[in-house]
Amino acid sequence: MKVHIHVSLKPGVLDPQGRAIHHALEGLGFDGVNDVRAGRLIELDVADGVTDDALDEMCRKLLANMVIENYRIERMDQKETA
Repeated sequence: MKVHIHVSLKPGVLDPQGRAIHHALEGLGFDGVNDVRAGRLIELDVADGVTDDALDEMCRKLLANMVIENYRIERMDQKETA
């Protein structure tokens, strides 16, 4: 089963990568973008028996820095991964 882990910076944490993207978009002439926050997507292929608690523990221990980041776990349907 595919699982997507969406990791993003907590509100109030400075995001230099997001600022650089915002600046580049402005430089390319794109108007109307008020702010950019960059994050990352981690895709896991796990056995069907892996529990939500185990996924949560993976995030807390390794995949996200709990001091400055939030995460969201999304189990993908077979239709979405095909």
